[in-house]
Amino acid sequence: MTGQTAGKEYKVRQSLFSMSLFWKIFLTMLLVSGLHTGLTVLVSRLEFHGGISTAIIIAYWLLIAINFTLFIRYQIRKIYETPMKELAQAANAVAGGDFSVYLPIKHTAERLDYLDVLIMDFNKMVEELGSIETLKTDFFSNVSHEIKTPLAVILNYAQSLQDPKLAEELRQEYIKTMIQSSRKLSGLITNILKLSKLEKQSIQPVAEAYDLCEQLCECALQFEELWEEKQIEFEAELEERLSIEADASLMELVWNNLLSNAVKFTEPGGTVRLCQTSTDDEVVVTVSDTGCGMKRETMNHIFDKFYQGDTSHSTEGNGLGLALAIRVVELAGGTLSVESELGKGTRFTVRLPVTRAGI
Repeated sequence: MTGQTAGKEYKVRQSLFSMSLFWKIFLTMLLVSGLHTGLTVLVSRLEFHGGISTAIIIAYWLLIAINFTLFIRYQIRKIYETPMKELAQAANAVAGGDFSVYLPIKHTAERLDYLDVLIMDFNKMVEELGSIETLKTDFFSNVSHEIKTPLAVILNYAQSLQDPKLAEELRQEYIKTMIQSSRKLSGLITNILKLSKLEKQSIQPVAEAYDLCEQLCECALQFEELWEEKQIEFEAELEERLSIEADASLMELVWNNLLSNAVKFTEPGGTVRLCQTSTDDEVVVTVSDTGCGMKRETMNHIFDKFYQGDTSHSTEGNGLGLALAIRVVELAGGTLSVESELGKGTRFTVRLPVTRAGI
């Protein structure tokens, strides 16, 4: 038979009738019966009293029963009790916070039984729990850092504003910086709460009919002032109208994050392109830019919470936007992928298997 563990399929040994065990038992019983026959003949020849003969035969079978019981007990302890005791001790260690526990399987890959599969699943579970614990620790560390930075800025400039001799020009500059830091802190907290609710699925998408093309245009226009300021050429290729059923407020988060990143990482004079197409089965939206691009390592972690591959822009974000975007897209049943080449630009592609609706 086959069993699955950690996403892999294994051939599990399950013999309802083991021929090797059968022959061992058969030969043992044959030997015991032969000894019984020989003992009976010996007792009859020695002409013991009937009660003594019976007692000798009973003592013989009592000895056989004791040995058989001890053998079975040894096999049970060896095959089941000892491994289960080790598993219980390991589980207790994990419950105490030790995620370095590892249990070896008892058989080779060709002779796995279900106890081996249980142990393999346990080892995989401990590995995943260790990863989750590490992520949790990193998460709190990153949150603390991200909150501490804008708070420190606000505190420092607030103290400076108490100086009555401070020039008005500097005063206005400090106030502006404090407002920016406050907005960043507010955005961070908002994104953390949204991401937490999405991961716990306490936010359930509410599908409604709306025009996707109109939404994309509205989102893009929010960045018009920024791309004009950076002298970025913005290109859009959209269908005139596309009515879909999806959660409009959640999908708006996706488009805003992708467009914000595209404008942010594109140098002055570059190009940002928004493209939308559709087929009978899916809607495809791509946001591409001619910015700095990413290394392969950065692409592998770009959707991780708080990950920021380009530290030069670290003050402009908190590393939660793309983590939030991919979670929204996944809740909508779609996919969010990235293609990038260092120094040449990046392209994000959203594929949504949404249902069209008539308006």
